[in-house]
Amino acid sequence: MAQMAKIEDKTQIMCAPPKVYNFFKNDLTELTKIVPQLFQSVKVIDGNKGQAGGVIQYELLILGKAMTAKVKTEAINDEEKSISFVILEGDIMELYKSFKAKVTVGDGTAMWCLEFEKANDSAPNPDQYATLAVEITKGLDLYLLNSI
Repeated sequence: MAQMAKIEDKTQIMCAPPKVYNFFKNDLTELTKIVPQLFQSVKVIDGNKGQAGGVIQYELLILGKAMTAKVKTEAINDEEKSISFVILEGDIMELYKSFKAKVTVGDGTAMWCLEFEKANDSAPNPDQYATLAVEITKGLDLYLLNSI
């Protein structure tokens, strides 16, 4: 029987932490402009941006494969600058019974924590998604630095 597992990865950021945090909180629909090679479409389909409970539908291209994901913002903590997301539906759920991601933005770093439960023993660890989250964060950091 599969159990919950966790992967963490972090990256350095040069931009002011509040700018990075506020992007993840309020502007995820802009990912199509920042990383168009990955994000084909990002739409709010339920709730409001910047609030827990909001749901965003993503259409993306990962490792050459078109994928979809319906993601709910589970929790927002302005004090610790963290946002938790849970995947509700999509291609990733073929491999995992549950999948959550949390980003915490601090001084000079962004930390990603992925919590997951494999659908079966042959499902891979989601290392590629942790790497992807870090790469998106690096691209975002560069974008925000250049848009000052």
